[in-house]
Amino acid sequence: MKQVSNMANTSNGSLATLLILFTISAAIHTGAAQFPVQSQNLIADNVSVVEGETATISCRVKNNDDSVIQLLNPNRQTIYFRDVRPLKDARFQLVNFSDNELRVSLSNVSLSDEGRYVCQLYTDPPQEAYADITVLIPPGNPIIESREDIVREGNETEITCTSMGSKPAATIRWMKGDKELQGKSKVEATYDRMFTVTSWLRLTVMREDDGVPVVCIVDHPAVKDFQTQKYLEVQYKPEVTIKVEFPQGLIREGENLELTCQAKGKPQPHQVNWVRVDDDVPSHAVITGSDLFIENLNKSYNGTYRCVVSNSVGETYADYILYVRDALTTTPKPTTTTTNTISATTSPPDILQDAAPSTEAAAHDSQAGPEAQRLDHAVIGGVVAVVVFAMLCLLIVLGRYFARHKGTYFTHEAKGADDAADADTAIINAEGGHNNSDEKKEYYI
Repeated sequence: MKQVSNMANTSNGSLATLLILFTISAAIHTGAAQFPVQSQNLIADNVSVVEGETATISCRVKNNDDSVIQLLNPNRQTIYFRDVRPLKDARFQLVNFSDNELRVSLSNVSLSDEGRYVCQLYTDPPQEAYADITVLIPPGNPIIESREDIVREGNETEITCTSMGSKPAATIRWMKGDKELQGKSKVEATYDRMFTVTSWLRLTVMREDDGVPVVCIVDHPAVKDFQTQKYLEVQYKPEVTIKVEFPQGLIREGENLELTCQAKGKPQPHQVNWVRVDDDVPSHAVITGSDLFIENLNKSYNGTYRCVVSNSVGETYADYILYVRDALTTTPKPTTTTTNTISATTSPPDILQDAAPSTEAAAHDSQAGPEAQRLDHAVIGGVVAVVVFAMLCLLIVLGRYFARHKGTYFTHEAKGADDAADADTAIINAEGGHNNSDEKKEYYI
C-alpha cells in the first residue's frame, strides 16, 4: 500500500510539472504575440486621362519587406512583375521600380483601355489595391443655330447649341453680352458610350439687342473655354428726330425756316413724308427729300409739322410746332434832357445814327429767349406808365390853375356913358374926366 501511494504521488507531481510548463509556454507565446509588428500597406490612385494622351499608374508600398510587386490589367493579365513586362504591349513602359514603388506609363490611351487596374503585393495573404483609369473624350466643336437669321423687334426667337461625341456628357451654358441666361438641355447616350447634349435658348429681342453676341459655352473636364457665338440681327422701326437748320432762337415774321428730318432704323428707312397736322403745308413750301423749307414766314403758318418715316418693319413720326412771332421794329433813341438848366438839349443826328445799331443789337438780343422778351415788355410798360402818370399830373395842375383865375373884369373908363346922348357927352360925363386918369390902374396877370 505504501508503494502504491508513492507512485501516485510521483504521478501527481509529474502532471503538475507538465501543467506548469504548459502554462509558462502559453504565457511566453502570448507575450510574444503582444509585441507590435509593422504591417505592409499597398496604395494606388485613380487616373483620368484624355483620349490619346498618356496615363501613369503608380503602385506604392509602405514598410515593404522585400515582397514582390506586380501590376495587372482589367483582364487580370500581368503587365509588369517587378521590373519585367510579360505583356507584349509596347505602350506600357516602366517609369520607376524600387522596393517601395512600381510606376508604369500607358501612352496613346483609347477608350478600350478604360477600366480597373490591379496593384498586387505578394504577402501571405496577398494584398491588392486598385487604380481606375477613366478616359475623357472631349466634345466636337459646338454647333449653334437660330430659328430665324433676322428677328423683328419684340418677337421671340429660339437658338440651339449642340455638343456631340463627348465622354462624360458636357454641360452647356448661355451668355448674352455680359448676362447669363438659362436654357433647357437634353442629354442623349450613343452606342459607343459617348453623349450628345443639346440646349435650347428662347428670348425676346429688342432693338438694343441688335449686334449683341449670344454665346454657347461648353463645360467639360477635357476642355476649357470651349464656346461658339452668334450675333443677333434685329430689325426695328425708325427712330425719328427733327433738326432746325435755321433760324436759331425765336422765329419771327419775314424769316425763312428749314427743317431736316433725321431717321435711323433697320432696315434703313426708304420713305420720308412731311405733313401739316389739321391743315395743308403752305403752297410755296419746298420739300427736298428729308428737308422742309418755308420762306417769308407769317403767323398763318403756325401749326404742327410732322415728319413721317417708314421701313419694312413699320412707321413712326416726329412733330415740330411752329410759332411765328411779330417782326422786330427799330425804335429811335429817346431825347436826352438836362434838369440843371431851363433849356433842353437834343442829341445831334450823328449820335442818333450811332445809337441805332446798338438799338438793333438790343432788339436782336431779344430773340435770345422768352425771358429777354418779357424784360423788354416790362421796360416799355414801365415807361408808358410813367408818361401817363406825368400827363395826368399836368392836367390836374392846369385844371386847378384855370379854375382859380376864371371871372369877369370891369373898368371905370366908360362910367356914366350909359346916360350920355353921344360919345362926346359920355367922355365929358365920365367920373373925373381925364383928370383922374392916374388913379385908374388895371392889372392883368
